[in-house]
Amino acid sequence: MIKLLDVKTLAPHQLELTFSDHTHGVFDAKPYLASRQGPLLEALRDPAYFERCFVDAGALCWPNGLELSATRLQELLTATATTA
Repeated sequence: MIKLLDVKTLAPHQLELTFSDHTHGVFDAKPYLASRQGPLLEALRDPAYFERCFVDAGALCWPNGLELSATRLQELLTATATTA
């Protein structure tokens, strides 16, 4: 099971992610947030709140309870790479 090990903010809504399988990538959350709705995502639209992310139990988390698993993050990174 792959886990997220580290997260660093690079720019507003952009994170550098490091995974337990020694892969890493840049997650640009702007397209992700633009294509989804929901009460937990609304807070993330504020760049200052978005930067409050942290790693907990191998997932990317925010104080409002939103979590993105390492597997989901890698899927998002792959989707971004193939459409770019």
